Amino acid sequence: MERIVIRSGARRPATLVATAVFAFLTTLFALTTPVAHADGITWTIRNSAADNYWTSITWGGPTGQEKFVAVAYLGSGNRVMTSPDGITWTSRTAASNDNWISVTWGGPSGAQKFVAVGWSGAVMTSADGITWTSRTAASSEDWTSVTWGGPTGQQKFVAVASSGTGNRVMTSPDGVTWTSQVSAVDSDWTSVTWGGPTGQEKFVAVAYLGSGNRVMTSTNGVTWVGQTGAGVAQWNAVTWGGPSSDQKFVAVGSNGSGNEVMTSSDGTTWSIQTPAIAWANWRSVTWGGLSGQEKFVAVAYGGQVMTSSDGITWTARTAAATNAWYAVIWGGTVGQQKFVAVAMSGTGNRVMTSGASATAPNAPTISSVTAGNGSLTVAFNAGTDGGSAITNYKYSTDGTTYTALSPASTSSPFTISG
Repeated sequence: MERIVIRSGARRPATLVATAVFAFLTTLFALTTPVAHADGITWTIRNSAADNYWTSITWGGPTGQEKFVAVAYLGSGNRVMTSPDGITWTSRTAASNDNWISVTWGGPSGAQKFVAVGWSGAVMTSADGITWTSRTAASSEDWTSVTWGGPTGQQKFVAVASSGTGNRVMTSPDGVTWTSQVSAVDSDWTSVTWGGPTGQEKFVAVAYLGSGNRVMTSTNGVTWVGQTGAGVAQWNAVTWGGPSSDQKFVAVGSNGSGNEVMTSSDGTTWSIQTPAIAWANWRSVTWGGLSGQEKFVAVAYGGQVMTSSDGITWTARTAAATNAWYAVIWGGTVGQQKFVAVAMSGTGNRVMTSGASATAPNAPTISSVTAGNGSLTVAFNAGTDGGSAITNYKYSTDGTTYTALSPASTSSPFTISG
């Protein structure tokens, strides 16, 4: 658990009427360990900027201007929406009214940008997620997924497609100029990610259709090798994540006879896992959460959600609405991080979030003070904790300088010695 000790922002001095030999106690503050309860378990509906067919979401942006960016398959001139917090959304004008399928953030230092890809060779880029520019794809295929990754000094954008003959991969060092690459096989590629154990990182792509070769891998995004996936599910998404000692690739899909999850520690050898809900159309999976609370979160087209701490054992969760959830991501500014999912259906509610920051605790109320020989005994009533356990208190004799109780104490009364 990430612990950040803060002093309550509540400033309600409680002046005492007793005087000790050494000081006049004026104020008592609570200390707490606030954490954002971003758990992927409890979800809240948010108003989408428009009722478009939202297909992908990412988190990124220049330092201090980071935001969530979502793109849509359908919509009139507003196939992009942005949000600084995942809660309040604003429509943006896409570079063109194409069928946008995937968006990511990446790029070389100093030239990072959002890159979106879609059907029929659609590519657009934006430095801020607000103003978008059309780019020329390497070919007019149906591009379904884009990511940023690669070995140090060789990073690039990599996109995969569900159409084309031997050219279902394209790469770009900057998101602007694209080059066709030969895919391992002409499968219906749906998702690509970058990850792997230290020193063994690679791009991994999964496919919706393909004969025993619904996985391909590449160490550089250029040369690809077909891999045999586990089972025959129609794989829709793949990600890399997990606890530091047990990281893995996790793929989710549909129509797998109850085997719609597969995992791999290296992207080459895969094992089938049982989802929390069999036969669901799992569309997206991500890894995220606060330190010590991380987990995989997957969303499905039928309105389902499931979570897992290791990618193997999954638990069903209740979505905020039974919409066609299509993509999920973890992101947000420090202290406001959350999981955010977008959907292709729903009326004004095509976004849901999981995570709300704890608020600062309220100051306690001093009920009595008893003066002793060089000491004060203070009785108090605790204020609300703001959603996180109070771990200690601070006191002040002048309303300016505060001293934490040592040893720490959260019970009433406590004694201050002079």
